[in-house]
Amino acid sequence: MNTPTLGSLPLLALAISLVPQAAQAQQTQPSTSASEADDDFHNSGVNSNTIIVSAPGVEDLDVLAGTSVVEGVELQRNMDGQVGEVLDDLPGVSATGFAPGVSRPVLRGFGGERIRVLTDGVGTIDVSNTSDDHAVSIDPISAERIEVLRGPAVLLYGSQAIGGAVNVIDKRIPRRVPDEPIHVDGLASYDTVNDEYRIGASIDAPLGGGFVFHVDGSYLDAGDVDVPGQVLTADLQATVLDRAEEEDDEGNFEEADELRELAELTGTVSNTFIETKSLNGGLAFFSGGSNFGFGGGYYESLYGVPANPAGGHHHEEDPGAGGGAEEHEEGVSIGLKQYRADFRGDIDLGSGFLDRLQTRVGYSDYTHTEFEGSEVGTVFDAEGLEGRAEFIQSPLGNLRGSFGGQFYFRDFDAVGEEAFVAPNETEQFGLVTLQELRFGNFQLEAAARFETSDVRAVSIGVERDYDIFSGALGLSYDVGGLRVGVNGSRVGRAPAGEELFADGPHVATGQYEVGDVDLEIERAWGVEGYIRGNLGPATVNLTVFNSWFDNFIYLNNTGSFVDEEGDPVPADDEEAIPLFNYLQQDATYFGVEAEVSMPFIENGDFAVIGEASAEYIDAELADGSPAPRIPPLGLSGALTVRTGPVDIRGEVEYFGEQDDVPAFESTTDSFTFVNASVAWRPFQGDTNVTLLAKVENIFDQEGRRASSFTRDYVPLPGRNFSLSARFSF
Repeated sequence: MNTPTLGSLPLLALAISLVPQAAQAQQTQPSTSASEADDDFHNSGVNSNTIIVSAPGVEDLDVLAGTSVVEGVELQRNMDGQVGEVLDDLPGVSATGFAPGVSRPVLRGFGGERIRVLTDGVGTIDVSNTSDDHAVSIDPISAERIEVLRGPAVLLYGSQAIGGAVNVIDKRIPRRVPDEPIHVDGLASYDTVNDEYRIGASIDAPLGGGFVFHVDGSYLDAGDVDVPGQVLTADLQATVLDRAEEEDDEGNFEEADELRELAELTGTVSNTFIETKSLNGGLAFFSGGSNFGFGGGYYESLYGVPANPAGGHHHEEDPGAGGGAEEHEEGVSIGLKQYRADFRGDIDLGSGFLDRLQTRVGYSDYTHTEFEGSEVGTVFDAEGLEGRAEFIQSPLGNLRGSFGGQFYFRDFDAVGEEAFVAPNETEQFGLVTLQELRFGNFQLEAAARFETSDVRAVSIGVERDYDIFSGALGLSYDVGGLRVGVNGSRVGRAPAGEELFADGPHVATGQYEVGDVDLEIERAWGVEGYIRGNLGPATVNLTVFNSWFDNFIYLNNTGSFVDEEGDPVPADDEEAIPLFNYLQQDATYFGVEAEVSMPFIENGDFAVIGEASAEYIDAELADGSPAPRIPPLGLSGALTVRTGPVDIRGEVEYFGEQDDVPAFESTTDSFTFVNASVAWRPFQGDTNVTLLAKVENIFDQEGRRASSFTRDYVPLPGRNFSLSARFSF
């Protein structure tokens, strides 16, 4: 594969060359050290209120975006092998939940191409955006914090972030100089529901002269996941039993018995194993108020993909098989590997008009293989480079801001009999600015982005060019610690290569997907109103939003079936594969997110804190049909009792019925999960060691995600007991 260097090397060289020049011209300022942090564990060396995913140069981004941060004990309590599962408890956040080994975030009902998953501000540069069965190449156990950005300000991170952004912050490139000779962080855990154990650790060491070295690694191994009751929904079970009757009528008694066994499967979802490992390292240089560094990493994951019993590619396997990766020789599995290199610079430019230069560049060489049993099916290769450089303006009266540029290149290839997407290359260049103006209790923020996007598939002789201008304007008013505001935005997104060039069977999803090379730019007008801040002793966050889409792109289930060549066949044909195609039409998304936290008792080290949240989304296409895979009404409540070294927490999560679905999409029933956890800091006055025990889904209730393609045959996990320990020395 050719390295995507067209136009990129000059920009990369410029960004890197500016670093030493600016470092020599910097003002001397004290370096950030570990002593500034209240809790060393998973602390990036910045103030805990700083939202790194927000644009630099402004005091905060609450005007144009709602932000959430998961770190510390909350990150430990929600730890999972997939970033989507870690964030699922946040208001307005769901997950694709395709399988335990692959689950991507869904924000405000948006997923896939509309959500950018970032590593320290630049993309993961994998193929997780192309299909729900493709995992994100990030191990959350190596994260210091995970940040979620929703609202119109996400246009700062590219047109693909039209629905939101998730930023995973790690220490691959060190962010501070440790006070101690060697600083060690670690996390280990065990879960009973799939016999999962994980361990991760990192080491940071100052080398003298302002240099800091970092290395970290992680390992995860899990077997098949246990679930309550029947694996298949009643409707799917009936479909499989009908197929068994047909096999009986044709004299295929062995196949009929296998189908009946599959229909009656209970307790465990087969072929849901996971094995993941990662290794990262980096070196950073700190001098005065500036720092820059390089890092590299390796990520590898092998996970099972449960077969859809309703049809498509059904691979023979033992329906009751359990255990880890070594026990799964049949069925579909995906093995992915990524080699990654990163550069980060944060340079003090002095006291002129420009205060700082922040640069970030990431390179990725990614390969993932879809196995059919032990045979190689399709191999996906993606090689890419992404970078951004932002100049931070010095405050000029009440005006603050930043401006900069971004580039992105990806060379995508798929090889194999079922390579359903033509090889394609994507080039994007963007210019962006964010400005903030304060006058009294009012605050005004404006953001603008211009982006060019070129997507071409040489093998089929198609090239598409798009020019996109996006903008957002927000106004807020502070009322005694409470901020009330309204935002308006006009954003656009270019179609991705997979949406344009797909044409073939996708073995892991059991779908035949067809793109459309004539897709136009997806655009949206958006407005949202919000109330955020403190209302007496309570902390509140309420957002109401509406988006009106022109040319909304979606993957549509046609209800028809084809064979591997794309020729129509009856649904009961043994070669039948469901046909999905990418379509466009106007759409409207309306939603509400609400969150409140209230201390009922505060008396020294003893406190009782209540929390509640709600989320609701209504999404409809122009023809009157619902948009596909929209999460239902969600309500949750929690009570936390803090007694010095011990935190006791109980949670109730309710997910409503989702029966407002398009044709050929199944409904989901309502369900309620009850969870509890106890966190203990055994050393008095020291928060750097935390032992945590939790039980999830205490009453072993069945639950299925409306946002998941696999909801009919991959229910959510059953009762799970978990133990974890984190430490920082």
